Amino acid sequence: MPTLRLATIELLLDRDFDGRWAEGKKRVLRDIKQAILAVRWPPGSEGFTIHEQSGKRRGEGSGVRPIKEAFVSYLVSRNWHRERAFPKREGDVRRPGAFDAWFDLGASGHKPFVVEWETGNISSSHRAMNKMSLGLLERHLSGGILVMPTRLLYQYLTDRVGNFEELAPYFPLWRALPVSAGFLAVIAVEHDAANREVPRIPKMTDGRALI
Repeated sequence: MPTLRLATIELLLDRDFDGRWAEGKKRVLRDIKQAILAVRWPPGSEGFTIHEQSGKRRGEGSGVRPIKEAFVSYLVSRNWHRERAFPKREGDVRRPGAFDAWFDLGASGHKPFVVEWETGNISSSHRAMNKMSLGLLERHLSGGILVMPTRLLYQYLTDRVGNFEELAPYFPLWRALPVSAGFLAVIAVEHDAANREVPRIPKMTDGRALI
């Protein structure tokens, strides 16, 4: 069955919390994996088939935001929060942007876990990783994950959207973060099928039809 699938998980940090963290981590990883697999195209299908057309020319290729919106909508159905702001920083009025989705781990005594789905270019990917890294360094977060396409999927999407292979050379930087406890990873996703018979994913923000 063609589905949007999890191609690779690049684990950058997984440093120990106390024993209560294991269940929280298991929960958030399960939700994220299920949210990826829940995204469907074309609407009403049982899988994910991308329109086989390069996104390099204006008006061609498939949009990315509807895929992200479908992913986040699934997480919201699992009691995640949408678009939560970065916590306020003492003595600094400026904050990094909001996270795409945020899960409250307060019941286990830990800080929230966040996820970002890449819809921008590679500079946006770096900002997302740095934002999550800063949250770990300042102990605002328990962990974070960036979800992004592989280069194989990227070719059919909006031109220059960030992709896993383009970000990979910088992974050693985030592995070296001086944090005693925290989780940080990048998940690469791709399709199992591509053909010209299915419609293009529109370049708009409403992604609920993809679930």
